[in-house]
Amino acid sequence: MIISSQEIEERAVERIADLMCVAARTAPKGKGVDNLVTLIVNGQEKEQLSAEMRRVAQESGMEFFDRDANCIDKAALVVLLGQKVKPMGVKPCGYCGYTDCAECAQGTGRCAISIGDLGIALGSAVNSAALYHADNRVMFSIGKAALNIGLFESEVKVAYGIPLSISGKSPFFDR
Repeated sequence: MIISSQEIEERAVERIADLMCVAARTAPKGKGVDNLVTLIVNGQEKEQLSAEMRRVAQESGMEFFDRDANCIDKAALVVLLGQKVKPMGVKPCGYCGYTDCAECAQGTGRCAISIGDLGIALGSAVNSAALYHADNRVMFSIGKAALNIGLFESEVKVAYGIPLSISGKSPFFDR
């Protein structure tokens, strides 16, 4: 049997994405509360993401959304990490801008500890990608587009995307 490099790389990038989601899941969480949601998108959903990013670029004038959409087009798939941002009940904190978690929950605040957990999960995920030499880049624009088109459940309020590529040159470097 002969397995082509294309098939090897397609299988590998899917396994790496799986391992990235595992690393994100097992990353430390504030008070041990896990509000992380992980998704892997490719195919039609990946195309929907890049289309939404281009729409946002057109409407907002934020050209980096279009630049990042071009990167997604070159990626094999995208790992999405989202966070259900719920107050953690840590006293004293106030990092959200409110006096306490009850006031945050009543207002429009977002728990800084919960959002920090998302950052730690992102770091763990991209570390896994790096261990296997898969080109990747954390992108706010992808997460925003994913939220806009409803890829996440409604409780997820903050998200980031990580496109993955296995190629001779990273499509995320010279942007």
